[in-house]
Amino acid sequence: MVSIDIIITNSGEIPIYQQIADQIKGAILRGDLASEQPLPSIRVLAKELKISVITTKRAYEELEREGLIYTVRGKGSFVAAQGEHRLEESKQRLAEEKLKEAIEMAKMMGLGRGELRTIFERLLEGEEWNRF
Repeated sequence: MVSIDIIITNSGEIPIYQQIADQIKGAILRGDLASEQPLPSIRVLAKELKISVITTKRAYEELEREGLIYTVRGKGSFVAAQGEHRLEESKQRLAEEKLKEAIEMAKMMGLGRGELRTIFERLLEGEEWNRF
């Protein structure tokens, strides 16, 4: 079993189960968690994070639905094998989801397309892109 550094916050709009799922998903997509690597049990993770077992179970269920982990009854949960193509699709889907959230937030704040593009370009220019 691997130890995962998960940081949760009780303030904010993102539910705790989603924070857990997002952080495990990120670790898988970055390659920090390898294929077939065991994850902490639902009970152990809940105890470490001082949260409900139900909350942890919901996070694992979401990761299973996305095909990122699988559970073997009596054995535990494991990182699912990710083909290179599937891994790239998962990364793009996650980035798209986060960008959609940012666009929705910008709309709520009354920002226009031009302003959003300017912000996006400024952020891209400030980042070091190893892959691009």
